[in-house]
Amino acid sequence: MHLITRQRLQQFWKNYPDAEGALKAWAKEVEHAQWRTPNDIKSRYRSADPVGDNRVVFNIKGNDYRLVVKIHYNTQVVYIRFIGTHEEYKRIDVEKI
Repeated sequence: MHLITRQRLQQFWKNYPDAEGALKAWAKEVEHAQWRTPNDIKSRYRSADPVGDNRVVFNIKGNDYRLVVKIHYNTQVVYIRFIGTHEEYKRIDVEKI
């Protein structure tokens, strides 16, 4: 998978350094993955939540943070749409962000 854009993750872990290890590990796995369907993601990340319009919510660092991505399975591209705390996550429309 091709991850767009890793810089958003880096910006986030500058503000939340405790998330750096988990986000780096997630990004590395994504870049080596070949997801074709949401089921491919669920088989690796049991707590991942497909939410519609090819968006998936990941729990980061033991569910301390939320990461929302939009996946284009046909082109193997993952777009980071949101990374934040649970409080910030509660204020977004996950299907439209």
